[in-house]
Amino acid sequence: MVLSIVDANESDKGSVDMSMSYKKLDVYKAATEYLAVSITVAGEGPRGNGPLVDQLRRASMSIPLNIAEGSGKKSRSDGARFFSIARGSAMECGAIMDAISIMALGAQEKIDKANQLLERIVAMLTKLCH
Repeated sequence: MVLSIVDANESDKGSVDMSMSYKKLDVYKAATEYLAVSITVAGEGPRGNGPLVDQLRRASMSIPLNIAEGSGKKSRSDGARFFSIARGSAMECGAIMDAISIMALGAQEKIDKANQLLERIVAMLTKLCH
């Protein structure tokens, strides 16, 4: 279901059921899994890194939020715009994870898991953007 925006269910009137369809997307599931991992990584660092942690939390939250919003758009181009924003936030998270790794602010195994998820998310979002 990587490339499918919705799992459409036709109603009696011929309209598409769009309610909460984003929850069925593999990319949304990966994004929420990444969000959980990133919150854990953010909580592990020593005090004094508030701005970096805050930026990670905001960028991590932006990914699933924009996926959800994009999946609710009626036109493919409107949806693609939000998927592109989510992709940009995922790339930003990758850079933040690099900084956390370089500064030794988190457990490397969790950073590696986060980066693996980000690679999957970016690949799926790249396809959804076109």
